[in-house]
Amino acid sequence: MVVIIDYGAGNIRSVVNVVSKLGYRPKVTSSPDDVLNAKAVILPGVGAAADTMTNLIKLGLANSIRQFIDEGRSFFGICIGLQVLFSITEEGGWHECLDVIPGRVRKLPLGVKIPHMGWNQVTQMISHPIFEGIPDGANFYFVHSYCAEPDDKALIIGQTEYGITICSVIARGNLVATQFHPEKSGDFGLRMYDNFIKLAKE
Repeated sequence: MVVIIDYGAGNIRSVVNVVSKLGYRPKVTSSPDDVLNAKAVILPGVGAAADTMTNLIKLGLANSIRQFIDEGRSFFGICIGLQVLFSITEEGGWHECLDVIPGRVRKLPLGVKIPHMGWNQVTQMISHPIFEGIPDGANFYFVHSYCAEPDDKALIIGQTEYGITICSVIARGNLVATQFHPEKSGDFGLRMYDNFIKLAKE
């Protein structure tokens, strides 16, 4: 079962449409039990990390997400869904996040247009199954004002240039997360979701 977490602010409909287009029947849920019983979990994101954390905690989802990931199961975080995996974010003042990935989330630097919005290239740092069928340097769609900085740089499997080098894809075990929105990124984004779900089935 593919579960898409609904915490009240995610880009749910676009993700549901993409997963459905691939021939799967995702379950949209706010239930911690549904998360723990899932084969694969997708945490989509639009909005602010602090608000996202408030809603995840209020719904009892934060601990379920941590447990699901700690058990080595297949998890896909999108945009804010990537950022809240980190220890702390400076968005809206410093706020604690899920602390699944040690590191922090900082505002994009002065001198670049904020938000970073539109298409940009993703350079693949390693060969990873999430990139199967996706060429190095493929364009994906970004909308964000903050960027993640993992303590362990080896977790960065994709990066993007925008004034600075941005961590745009991370992976650890069966966890994958992207700063961009694959569901808004055409055929390559569709392929990325397909790759994730196939990996979860394996």
